[in-house]
Amino acid sequence: METLLVLLSADTLTRLVFLPALACLPLVFMRRGAQRPVKVYALVVSLLHLALTILFVARHWSASGFSFREVGPDGQAIEWISLPNLRILYDLRLDGISMPLVVLTSLLLPVVLLGSWRGVERHWRGFTASLLLLQTGILGALVAFDLFLFYIFWEVMLVPMYLVIGIWGGERRIYAAVKFFLFTMAGSLLMLLAILWLGWTHSTLSGGLWSFALDDLLRLQLPVSQQLWLFAAFALAFAIKVPMFPFHTWLPDAHVEAPTGGSVILAGILLKLGTYGFLRIALPLFPVASRDLTPWFLGAALVGIIYGALVAWAQDDIKKLVAYSSIAHLGFVMLGLFAIDLLAWQGALLQMVNHGLSTGALFLLVGMLYDRRHTKKFADFGGLARPMPWFAFFLSFAALASVGLPGLNGFVGEFLILVGTYRSGLHWAAIVGAIGVILAAVYLLRMLHETIYGPVRHDENRNLADLSLREVAALLPLCVLMLWIGLTPRPFLAPSEAALQATLSSYRAGLERPAVTQPVLHPPLAAHAVAGQLPAAPEDAATGQTTP
Repeated sequence: METLLVLLSADTLTRLVFLPALACLPLVFMRRGAQRPVKVYALVVSLLHLALTILFVARHWSASGFSFREVGPDGQAIEWISLPNLRILYDLRLDGISMPLVVLTSLLLPVVLLGSWRGVERHWRGFTASLLLLQTGILGALVAFDLFLFYIFWEVMLVPMYLVIGIWGGERRIYAAVKFFLFTMAGSLLMLLAILWLGWTHSTLSGGLWSFALDDLLRLQLPVSQQLWLFAAFALAFAIKVPMFPFHTWLPDAHVEAPTGGSVILAGILLKLGTYGFLRIALPLFPVASRDLTPWFLGAALVGIIYGALVAWAQDDIKKLVAYSSIAHLGFVMLGLFAIDLLAWQGALLQMVNHGLSTGALFLLVGMLYDRRHTKKFADFGGLARPMPWFAFFLSFAALASVGLPGLNGFVGEFLILVGTYRSGLHWAAIVGAIGVILAAVYLLRMLHETIYGPVRHDENRNLADLSLREVAALLPLCVLMLWIGLTPRPFLAPSEAALQATLSSYRAGLERPAVTQPVLHPPLAAHAVAGQLPAAPEDAATGQTTP
């Protein structure tokens, strides 16, 4: 308890992870039906969390990269559960791989609250509590370096998102929420079995000690037959979350039925937990299996890119179009990850952030339009640039960023992925990916043509109110970041380079080991060599903070 109080009171990852969950407690004492105080409170909490996140990152920033590990008062990793034959660590770390996604998560919550100010009409206490608990689950999964702890945070994300879709969604919200729950749970159970198997395997090689620490498990060398089914278990859980083709069928239903805020969180950050899981866990733990299955994953990624683009092109509903575009864009991320190239990995990580910004903005804009017209059909719009010039500007900006227009963020990520894929020898995959870029331009430009250009086709649209200051405030930070990343990408790429290089080196080292017929536990290596971390700076023993 003393350790927990120290961590919560100091500038630590624990405070960043659990502040949103702790902020749910005052909601219990707020009067039911008093929406405005709840809205203001939630917005203040989210802005405070964003400020603390930015200050934390700024404090621990280094020119050579970013690395922070939380330790206890004794300067060692904190043992959450310690029994004679079982050790589960409370191991939280932030490096150049997880840091961009942590900042994005903190940024999106105030944006979602501003965008949902009028769209959510009931049970604001429950809506706010669900979003705050969801944020804690996402942040915990991004910084957990013990697989058992990672799994707990992974499951924490499931229930709040289920409630957001099932309570505040559209007419078919129950169907969409149950489908989301069942798909995600099916993958999660297999991942849990794989985690337990890894812990048991470690115990057989270490005198009976069950450990789920990622550093310990990365020392395991498994026979190829075991690697294949373990990798498949993790990969299924992550592929469903991405979602990859053909596990994508839950996503369009979830997006269409979810409220605007739910769609923004789902597309902006929740889907990235799947791609993050591949990069952080599945690829480094099972290098031989992932190499052997690379053709299958590349094929699924490319099918997702083309399929998602073609189905998006065929939609008559704006929100469905944006939903299917996510399948195509995250197919690009998967293409970059399985190219196994540093440049492609940098592009994939940046594209995770880019997709959160541009697609998050598109879902916000679709929600703002729905609040005014209560329809999402292309046939009900046209010529909106006349009554809603600011809406037309932001929709065009977000769409062009999503297309990959040079000078905006989408171009940088897609370019790095395609170049990295090509230089890794996958020329055909890079060519198919480039075709996907062209198709993205087709369906997104069609969206602009059907909604904002041409004459006003319906009298109901002639007097539509343009975006309010609140709505502009929600969209502006996303658009500023889209432009900033597009014009000066280096500051957004540099922090992740060392961590990605260390992870790639660990992956390649795993491929070079001689094949084994029985599991082997190799001696401990330097932390940064096995966990994708930079060499640790000296730490304050009380808080785990790095010192200059």
